Amino acid sequence: MAAITEGTMTGTSEASLIDRCRRSGLRITGPRRVILEVLQSAEDHPDVEELHRRVSRIEPGVNIATVYRTMNKLAEHGLIERHMFDDGRQRFEPAPAAHHDHFINVESGEVVEFCSEEIERLQEEIAKSHGFEIVSHKLEIYVRPRRSR
Repeated sequence: MAAITEGTMTGTSEASLIDRCRRSGLRITGPRRVILEVLQSAEDHPDVEELHRRVSRIEPGVNIATVYRTMNKLAEHGLIERHMFDDGRQRFEPAPAAHHDHFINVESGEVVEFCSEEIERLQEEIAKSHGFEIVSHKLEIYVRPRRSR
């Protein structure tokens, strides 16, 4: 996962996903530990099948049903975010400490995270002008590389 920002999003000092699970009261079984470590180290937004492929390289005995159950449990506890981009696959990332939005490259499938204070300010302003208060939002912008002219 690439990140572009008005600041920078890489290298956060967040607690590990395993620590966050423990604080949420979730047991850390052997298979769950591997799944959490693989998800924590992912530089993209993998779906369950891709997570399972990566986990299986480390721990071949983990079945895909375990990955599905783990993702559901993590989502129930607010420890991961689910994304459904236009490719139709449900993808995951650890719940970020700070809000960010996504560019999705329609040619390569790459997902690029970004933050923009200007976009956030405009959204608040527009919501307010319509009599609303934003409680949550996700911004996904589908892009392709610029062509030289």
